[in-house]
Amino acid sequence: MSPSELVLAQSAMLPAPDIEYSRLAPMLIVFGVAVAGVLVEAFLPRRVRYSSHLVLGLGGLTAAFVAVVLLAGTRASVVVGAVAVDGPTLFLQGTILLISIPAILLIAERGVDSGVAAATAEVTATAGAESEGGTDAFTPQAFAVPGSVAEREATRSAPGHTEVFPLTLFAVGGMLLFPASNDLLTMFVALEVLSLPLYLLCGLARRRRLLSQEAALKYFLLGAFSSAFFLFGVALLYGYAGTVELPRIADALARGTDDKALALIGTALLSVGLLFKIGAVPFHSWIPDVYQGAPTPITAFMAAATKVAAVGAMLRIFYVALPDLRADWRPVMWGVAILTMVVGAVLAVTQSDVKRMLAYSSVAHAGFILTGLIAANRAGLSSTMFYLLAYGFSTLGAFAVVTLVRDSRGEATDLSRWAGLGRRSPLVGGVFALFLLAFAGIPLTSGFVSKFAVFQAAVEGGAAPLVLVGVVSSAIAAFFYVRVIVLMFFSEPQSDAPTIVVPSMFTAAAIAVGVVVTVVLGILPQGALDLADQAAVFFR
Repeated sequence: MSPSELVLAQSAMLPAPDIEYSRLAPMLIVFGVAVAGVLVEAFLPRRVRYSSHLVLGLGGLTAAFVAVVLLAGTRASVVVGAVAVDGPTLFLQGTILLISIPAILLIAERGVDSGVAAATAEVTATAGAESEGGTDAFTPQAFAVPGSVAEREATRSAPGHTEVFPLTLFAVGGMLLFPASNDLLTMFVALEVLSLPLYLLCGLARRRRLLSQEAALKYFLLGAFSSAFFLFGVALLYGYAGTVELPRIADALARGTDDKALALIGTALLSVGLLFKIGAVPFHSWIPDVYQGAPTPITAFMAAATKVAAVGAMLRIFYVALPDLRADWRPVMWGVAILTMVVGAVLAVTQSDVKRMLAYSSVAHAGFILTGLIAANRAGLSSTMFYLLAYGFSTLGAFAVVTLVRDSRGEATDLSRWAGLGRRSPLVGGVFALFLLAFAGIPLTSGFVSKFAVFQAAVEGGAAPLVLVGVVSSAIAAFFYVRVIVLMFFSEPQSDAPTIVVPSMFTAAAIAVGVVVTVVLGILPQGALDLADQAAVFFR
C-alpha cells in the first residue's frame, strides 16, 4: 500500500467530528446575522439598508441572548473540545450581548447634529477638523482624502456608512468565541475575528478624520504585534505540553518535570497579547489615542465589550490551563495590577480631554479587574465577572453622554468646554455625574459593589497588600471624577458654550439602560452577584 493510500485508509477510519450546533447557537446566530448584513450591503438599495441593518442587528443580538438563557446550566466541551460551554462562558456571553444591544443603538444614532445649527455650515478643513455637517458619526467616504472636496461633497450627499453594522456584529461574534475558547488556536482565531473589524471601525469617524485614521493605524500596528506575541506563546506552550487544549495543558503541567521554562515563557507571551487587549500597563499606550480618535459610539463599544471578552479569555487561560503555575504568574500579575491601577489613576488626573480621561480611567479599572483575577479562587472569578457586567454598562453610558455635548466642529471633548454643563442641563450633567461616581466606587452605585467584591476576593486569596494599593488608587481616581462634577455644577458656563443636543430615542435608550443598570446593581446587587457565583461553579 502506497503512503497516500495509507493516509486515505486511516482518515476513512476516523469518525466525523460531532458538532453540537444547538450549544453554539449564540455565536452562530450573531455570525449568521453578520453575514446577512453583508448581503444587505451588496444587494439592497441604499435607502433601505439602514433600517434593514437595525432590524437585523437588534433582532440577532436579542435572539442570541435568548439562546444563552436557554443554555443556562449547560456544561460541555463542543466542536471536538475546541469550545467550552459552561457557567462563565454563558455569563460572559450574556454580558457581551446585553452591552452590544445599546451599543448598536448608539451606533445607529443619526440625529445628534440636528440640534446644532452651526454644524451644517461649511467649515474650512484643517488637519484637526476635516469634515463638516451631517448627522452621522461615521464618514460617508472612508477612502477619500480627509478634508478633500470629494469628501465634503460625499458628506453633503451621502447618508454615511451602514457597513458599520455587520462589522460590529462580526466583532461581537469574535468576542463571544474568545472567552469560550477551550484551546489556544481557537482563541487566536477569535482574537483576530474580534480585532480586525475594530481596526476598520476606528478609522471611520466623520470628523477629525486624520486623528481617526491615525488611531486606526496605531491600533492595527500595535494589535498585530500583540497577536504575534500571543501566537508565539501558543507555539511554546504546545512545545511543552504537546497540545493546545487548555485542560490537557493543565494535565501536562500537573505531571510535568521541574523544567518548565517553555511553559513559563509561553505563559508570559500569551499574557502580553491578552494584557494588550484589556489595556493593562505597560501595554496600555494605544488606549488614550485610539479612544480619542475613534468614533465615540465605537469607543463606547470597545471600552465596554472588548474588555469583557479579553478578561474572560484571561480567566479561562489562568484558571483552566495554568493553575499549577499560579506561584509563577501571580507575582508578575501583582506587579502589572499595581502599575495599571497607579498609572491609570495618576495620568487620568492630568488629562484635559473627556475621552482621554475616560480612557485612562479604563486603564485604572483594568488594574482593579486584575485584582479579582489574582485572587485565584471562586470568589475572584465571580467578582470579576460581576465587575465586568457593572463596568460595561457604566462605560457605555458615559461615552454616550459625550456624544451629546457638541459645537460646530462636532463633539466638544475639551474639559474646559464642559464648565457649567450641569447648570445648563441638570439632567445630562446629573447622568454623567452618576457614571463618574460609579467609576469612583461611591456607595449606592454599581462601581462600589464591584470594587468591594474584587477587593474582598483578593483579601481571601492572600493579596491584602494589593487591595491597599487599589484603595489608594481609587482615592486618586475619585479626585479627578469629582473635579469634573465640580466643573459641571459649580463653574460658570463659557460665553460660547457648546450645545447640549436632545438625543433621539436610540441614544436616549442607551443612556437610560446604563443609568438603570448602574443604579440597580448599586442598590440591589445580590441577584447578579448570586448569578455570577452560580456561574463560577462550572469552571474547572
